[in-house]
Amino acid sequence: MTDTPKIPESESLVKYPCDFPLKIFGEQHPELAQSVLDVVLKHAPDFVAASMEMRASKTAKYISLTCTIRATSRAQLDALYQELCTHPLVKMVL
Repeated sequence: MTDTPKIPESESLVKYPCDFPLKIFGEQHPELAQSVLDVVLKHAPDFVAASMEMRASKTAKYISLTCTIRATSRAQLDALYQELCTHPLVKMVL
């Protein structure tokens, strides 16, 4: 498996700081929302928990969480994505 080439931050289409939505998917679990919130707050302490949006799938087997953070750098987003993607309750992060 090859690593995806890194785009230099100077060539990024994202200009920081900016509002950046994260969509997190997982199976319905009583601890999913709180676990995701804990990770998001670790990397974006100014995130307002009440702004997290939650939607269940048609069958209610899965849930999607949307967290729009104030992203301050690419390093912040990379670290947040990495931690969310490796969390055992999270299936996918967009």
